[in-house]
Amino acid sequence: MKLAIRFLLAVGLASLALLSAEVHAADKPNFLIIIADDLTWSDLGCMGNPDVKTPNIDRFASEGMTLRKMFTPAPTCSPTRHALYTGLFPVRSGAYPNHTRTYDGTASLFTHLKGIGYRVGIAGKTHVGPPATFPYEVLTTTADDTPALAKFMNRDRTQPWFAVLASTDPHEDWNRGPKNLYDPKKLKVPAWQHDNWVTRTNMANYYAEITQLDKQFGDALEALAKSGQANNTVVLFVSEQGSSFPYGGKWSLYDNGIRTSSFIRWPGKIKPGSTSDALMQYLDVPPTFLEMAGVDSTKVDTGCPDISGKRGFDGRSILPVLLGKTNQFRDYIFAEHTTIGIIGGKIPYPIRAVRDARYKYIRNIAPENRYWVFFLHGTITAKSLEQDAANDPALAARVKWMSHRPGEELYDLESDPYETNNLATDAKFTQIKTRLSNELDAWMKQQGDKGMETELAAKSRLGSGKVPAKKTAQVKEEDQ
Repeated sequence: MKLAIRFLLAVGLASLALLSAEVHAADKPNFLIIIADDLTWSDLGCMGNPDVKTPNIDRFASEGMTLRKMFTPAPTCSPTRHALYTGLFPVRSGAYPNHTRTYDGTASLFTHLKGIGYRVGIAGKTHVGPPATFPYEVLTTTADDTPALAKFMNRDRTQPWFAVLASTDPHEDWNRGPKNLYDPKKLKVPAWQHDNWVTRTNMANYYAEITQLDKQFGDALEALAKSGQANNTVVLFVSEQGSSFPYGGKWSLYDNGIRTSSFIRWPGKIKPGSTSDALMQYLDVPPTFLEMAGVDSTKVDTGCPDISGKRGFDGRSILPVLLGKTNQFRDYIFAEHTTIGIIGGKIPYPIRAVRDARYKYIRNIAPENRYWVFFLHGTITAKSLEQDAANDPALAARVKWMSHRPGEELYDLESDPYETNNLATDAKFTQIKTRLSNELDAWMKQQGDKGMETELAAKSRLGSGKVPAKKTAQVKEEDQ
């Protein structure tokens, strides 16, 4: 009898311990980031595109907050992902060319959350390094493998988790997805692109990959719902950076290159269907997630000091915005682009930019050089534009502009959203240009960014230690 009582007592205590662990895990939300690959911010149904079909993402946007002015600090894959995961601008972290890595000793969101008891994993594209900075578990090398993600979600209910589902869609070559869903003849070509048959054909294939991405997204959310953890999981969708259509998307600091589609859901905390126009950047995500997990993000050591020796995040928590307490956040967002390390980017052409709510100032540090990278200027799409430009003076000027630009550019984004009317030499805007130029100078100094010297040093930062995407009948290898 006593033995039976002791056994029941032991079982009861074990059950209480397990329940206590589960309750403790429930105190901290899980985190799921779903990231696209080269998706222009406006190319979703919920962002106003009349043609592309994204029912899962559209529905998700209605369940949380749309962050309409979220920006990446770089228009290429690797620096973008490093900033999203580290909370640091690219030059400061060392991860500023493409195919890059952070400085040794730098910590990431994976590091910080793992340190407070989270399981951390990534499914799909990585494109970050070194491994010591990103101590994640590789769940699968393809974002199509939803069961691997589901297994990670369900593995241990006593421990909160952080997972990234990183798709390779809709990255060029645009060879996945439902091809017959989009008729090139019926598509509406966005105003910033040149309308010809090559563009339309590529756009149909690009939209098919966006729909493929939407299916991955829906499968992941279904797996989360089936796990029973959706109400305690913060889900963030980001579009990475713009598509590689010429000209003005990826590889540029125009808004179609650095502005993103971003939506976040936190049931019971973030108002469904809400919207924010507050300026923010990917590097604000790590401090935000840490604040959600109960950590004072202002006291976190990133392991990577800025020029003054400060070791905190460049980003700040956007939690007050998400909770509806304010719609004001940053006065300025900043961005950089490095050509060294890009395929075909042998001529150094460093670009820096600062943007406020209305104006953008771009500094081309080496305007005497020709700006040329293969995936912007050497593609069939780009060649078709050059051919059409032979009989179109306006298009010819635009094609020339993308390879030969002045040292300064200034745009009024309210009246000129596609950034085609350069106001840098207009005397009426001198005060605005000077203010933004001074802000850019101060930011570059804080980051240790020396312009051309930093551009040339990018060769020493190449080599990311990434895990390549697994090739299947559907998934392509990432080239950029």
